[in-house]
Amino acid sequence: MQNISKVTKEMALEYHEEGKPGKIEIVPTKPYASQHDLALAYSPGVAFPCLEIEKNPEDAYKYTDKGNLVGVISNGTAVLGLGDIGALAGKPVMEGKALLFKIFAGLDAFDIEINEKDPEKIIQIVKAISPTFGGINLEDIKAPECFEIETRLKAECAIPIMHDDQHGTAIISAAGLLNALQIQDKKIEDIRLVVNGAGAAAISCTRLYVQLGVKRENVVMCDSKGVIRADRPNLNEQKREFATTRDLHTLEEAMAGADVFLGLSVADVVTPEMILTMAAKPVVFALANPNPEIDYNLAMETRPDIIVATGRSDYPNQINNVIGFPYIFRGALDCGATGINEAMKIAAVHAIAELAHRPVPAVVDEAYGMNNIKFGREYILPKALDPRLLLCVAPAVAKAAAESGIAKRPITDWDAYQVRLRSLMGDDGKMMRRITEIARNTPKRVVICEGNMDNMLRAAVRCHHEGVCRPVVLGNEEMIEKRAARLGLSLDGVEIINPRHDREMDTRERYARILAEKKSREGFSYDLALEKMFERSYFGMMMVETGDADACLYSSYSAGESAASDVVSIIGLQDSYSHFATMHILNTRKGTYFIADTAVNPDADKAALVDIARLADHTVRFFAIEPQIAMLSYSNFGSSKHEEATMVAKAVKELHENYPEVNVDGEMQVEYAIDTELRDHTYPFNMLKGKKVNTLVFPNLTAANTTTQMLLSMGVGSIIGPIQMGLKKPVYFTNSNASEREIIDLVTIAAIDAITLERK
Repeated sequence: MQNISKVTKEMALEYHEEGKPGKIEIVPTKPYASQHDLALAYSPGVAFPCLEIEKNPEDAYKYTDKGNLVGVISNGTAVLGLGDIGALAGKPVMEGKALLFKIFAGLDAFDIEINEKDPEKIIQIVKAISPTFGGINLEDIKAPECFEIETRLKAECAIPIMHDDQHGTAIISAAGLLNALQIQDKKIEDIRLVVNGAGAAAISCTRLYVQLGVKRENVVMCDSKGVIRADRPNLNEQKREFATTRDLHTLEEAMAGADVFLGLSVADVVTPEMILTMAAKPVVFALANPNPEIDYNLAMETRPDIIVATGRSDYPNQINNVIGFPYIFRGALDCGATGINEAMKIAAVHAIAELAHRPVPAVVDEAYGMNNIKFGREYILPKALDPRLLLCVAPAVAKAAAESGIAKRPITDWDAYQVRLRSLMGDDGKMMRRITEIARNTPKRVVICEGNMDNMLRAAVRCHHEGVCRPVVLGNEEMIEKRAARLGLSLDGVEIINPRHDREMDTRERYARILAEKKSREGFSYDLALEKMFERSYFGMMMVETGDADACLYSSYSAGESAASDVVSIIGLQDSYSHFATMHILNTRKGTYFIADTAVNPDADKAALVDIARLADHTVRFFAIEPQIAMLSYSNFGSSKHEEATMVAKAVKELHENYPEVNVDGEMQVEYAIDTELRDHTYPFNMLKGKKVNTLVFPNLTAANTTTQMLLSMGVGSIIGPIQMGLKKPVYFTNSNASEREIIDLVTIAAIDAITLERK
């Protein structure tokens, strides 16, 4: 079972409040530094695109962000499991939905909360603001009003509009249903379906299942009053659509002989006895949020022939709307669709279902801590973190829009479209999300050496809550507990070890003997080694070296290379390398870049540069990215004969001759490394022709470290690091003033190092 991060009220409130309140912001996409830029952006230059759009409204997609902009609109009447909490209280959810659009599909989104419950007024408000958007995602609007609102808006607005609570769940669960029935060897037209719940999602799911082949007469729908029967008075239009004439009154009666159960209701309404009365090889989709109609494990224990899906990420077969809605809107907007019709929804169903049949890439296996995930009873749907969803679902939706005649700008070059979609798959935190999921699945014992520092102690507590490791902090217990009390932190789940405590004497002596033997040729006596064991960094490294811990992180106020010799003598270098190095990962709007060496080698020679490039190549591949490496200098391909430039050129030559598997070239200036077109036009012979450089190896530590810190200070992007490369075991170090988030990221990566080492 997947290890789920523990979320407390305090953590959630701090997350939303810290730094800039909320989760989203607007970022300019055009230059704005000069008066000329501002004249183009606003008056008088802005008049020209305005006049073009006045003549041809379709030019709005050419000159504005309309074609990449989704409105997330709600009145807060059916928010998650919270119910009618009002428009303003629902705003954090709508901001979160906007964030998901951006990180999964590269779509911009505005959240708009409407303080109105009258369906007619909502329709008029949304219709009036619809010219702003390329598409509208209706969210958390209660039934039955949501049906009228969506139907009218789809008829009166010529842009994609979808109420995700209805159709998102329907599309994902329908894909899962097709696959589950295939595994159970059942035909959709033959199955008997029981639906518990009659809200927006339940109605939409059932309608879609019928379109896919379920016979309406084989459907029994229940609500809080029992089976929805045709003779029940005062049924609304939606419930009347699925009212049955069969002599059934209770959910228990309806379940007897059923092939499929779909629950969109409340927790624990289905009993094991009900499951036992179902037909052979049943399918149970228990999607109540946050707790299902029947516990996953209980259902699996009840019937060995059952397939179960829930809405939870800690069980197999999660029905998760994020598998669908970002990519459905992506495809719809990219082809200029005037709506989201049934053909597009069904295309999404089949694309999602088909993806689950394909071999799962290693990055997905790793993200969920599993080996060889493959189609079967516990894998009927792609995982939410599968990066292939964008490449599969968006094109399927766009093709269906074109074939059904509602695409104003139908895509013709599908290869180019795939390239464009791949360009949207920049990191945007995806890499750390995958890494975090891997760490949670196999939490390792990670030592955080400076338990006496606020940032380190906060990070240790968060690491425990996020489930990325089993944290150990070093320091005086009493002082750490006082510090935690002052910071309002609970130390439950955080182990404290005091290297100076008398009870650790045997451990110190054992570590000292091992260390003295390791460093005997470096003037280390046993007494000196024993003295070193009072230092938290040495104690932490020895915990890793002896296997008492899986990884460690310590901090320093000084430059990283000062600790390099100690680390190497204790931990050792990986085979075939004579150096180790560090890397920072820089996430920017232009993509993700890997920068090395940022902390260890102040006077890198040719041999060091070769090792750094090889280590960088290995590390970038570890993150499931194909490395394209530029060796940087102030010169380009021999334009300077200065000693440093020549040394870089010689390192590149050796890499080409001895390590041809490494995609590298240089020496080159950073401008030519980053600008592929400029590099290829000016130096067409370069070995990286046509490839986007993502890894930058600097000629010296000063250049790499200064560049990294400068970019971080200027807020150019987010930075993760320093990540150690080349040691035999995961020992990491960072600046003493590192932020809590930076420390957590490093601890997580260190834990992944330990997992990888263990698997090897």
